[in-house]
Amino acid sequence: MLDDVDRRLLRLLQADPARGAPDLADETGLTAARVTRRMDRMREARIVQGSYAIINWSALGYAVSVSLRITLDKTVSRAFDDFIAAARQVPEVIEIQTFLGRVDVRLSLIAKDLPDYQRIYREQVLTLPHIADIEALMTVATVKSDESLPL
Repeated sequence: MLDDVDRRLLRLLQADPARGAPDLADETGLTAARVTRRMDRMREARIVQGSYAIINWSALGYAVSVSLRITLDKTVSRAFDDFIAAARQVPEVIEIQTFLGRVDVRLSLIAKDLPDYQRIYREQVLTLPHIADIEALMTVATVKSDESLPL
């Protein structure tokens, strides 16, 4: 599926997603047109799904990061759908993951400080539908955060 040149292009993009076709062409020895064709092929195959900015939330004043592990009331047929739809509406929730097992959903949320977190928790999280159990884990340090693949 992928050849060595494709893997090299992906490694270069993982290191710097803002690189353009001319720069990638210089690095790989291809023409910019060939790089563009390869990148288009990988996008069509959904290997490359886009690029995004990584935001340093603490630099914007969000000093608190919390992971909430939530177990839903599974006796309600629409518990997952209702919960996820409501959780999407909480602006401070930056990630929603679903799981198999005791924990059904994990929310990652950010807050400016502990009083702000307490407000978000009381006014927005606890009002989400169908929560049976909730556990909060406050982030102390992020030791590794890397979504790049070993290509």
